[in-house]
Amino acid sequence: MQQSWFEGPWRQWRSISPRTGFEGLKDLPPIHKSQSQTTSPETVERIKALSLEHPAHGCNRFEAMLALEGVRVSSITIQKILNKNGLGTRYDRWLALEEAHAGQTIEITAEQAAFLEKQNPCFRERHVESGTPGELLSADTFFVGTLKGIGKVYLHAVVDTFGSYAFGFLHVSKQPEAAVAVLHNDVLPFYRALDLPVKAVLTDNGREFCGTEKHPYELYLDLNAIEHRRTKVRTPKTNGFVERFNGTVLEEFFRVKMRETFYETVEALQADLDAWLVHYNSQEG
Repeated sequence: MQQSWFEGPWRQWRSISPRTGFEGLKDLPPIHKSQSQTTSPETVERIKALSLEHPAHGCNRFEAMLALEGVRVSSITIQKILNKNGLGTRYDRWLALEEAHAGQTIEITAEQAAFLEKQNPCFRERHVESGTPGELLSADTFFVGTLKGIGKVYLHAVVDTFGSYAFGFLHVSKQPEAAVAVLHNDVLPFYRALDLPVKAVLTDNGREFCGTEKHPYELYLDLNAIEHRRTKVRTPKTNGFVERFNGTVLEEFFRVKMRETFYETVEALQADLDAWLVHYNSQEG
């Protein structure tokens, strides 16, 4: 006769009930599944190393890379391990890399350098030794926007690479004279008041900065015994301080103020910029 589906439980009840009575009929505690094997310390260290060697990669990529090395670990487990070790996000890995580089505990590869430069443009200045204020300033010009009835407005910015102290001058022109004006009216008087020399200025190769010996910007720097350094053509890896400032002032000041306020003059916009710079420099300092 074919065994009934009830026969198995019935036999189990008969074997339990004489010994335990009705108490034995209560639900028995579940049998836990055996724990999966813990990831070896060597694999954990390899995962951590991979995350710093390739900080922009994701866990699926790490899983594939480990598989090529004969190590089987799921992307979920990799993520858990990275989270536990403070390397779970690209932001975490950026901070870890910068700390390791600052402590000179690792040699930065080209891939790591590109990642760090993307996260922090100031990292592009890592090869420039700026030990005191005024030793090296970084200058740039960028288009702010168009004011109704006035036209295009440009920001002529200068940032000290030592402490990121910034200066900004607004003008409707991108000509050399405007680039000189911020140096003459704001930058040099500031450092003279502190009895600090300005030794060098770093710019790109824009026409407002570069030209013949009679070029206004070149001439002004020469008259004030200031060295003019230029970034390499098509190699934008050395003007990170001013690039960072440009991005900050654009997001935190211009896009906010020009949406909230109708400016009839450049001077009015400059007055608000000056007030914002006081706050920015106090924070950066």
